[in-house]
Amino acid sequence: MHEMSLMESVIEIVCDTARQNGADAVRSIRLDVGVLSHVNPDSLLFCYEAIRRGTIAENAALEINRIAGEGWCLDCGKTVPLEERFGACPDCGRHRVQMTAGDELKIRDMEVI
Repeated sequence: MHEMSLMESVIEIVCDTARQNGADAVRSIRLDVGVLSHVNPDSLLFCYEAIRRGTIAENAALEINRIAGEGWCLDCGKTVPLEERFGACPDCGRHRVQMTAGDELKIRDMEVI
């Protein structure tokens, strides 16, 4: 389960950043997780429950925002929705689509006290 190591990294980054900015505790964390990222949000939440114990993020609420897949079709010259990695353009059917969103995993923001 790679979500465990991903969540360990998220908590480490959040706690380090909070401490560097003089915070005593983290109140909330918001993550952006792309639907094409191969990261399971339910698994992230499960891992979060285990990893946050004993950290300054122990009582923080976790919010996961799902980011839709999107790409730029080189043939149509426009942004199109993507349902799968390396998928065809829904308009022209060609496979010359560069993914522009949907594969991210990033910390959107956090609230500290």
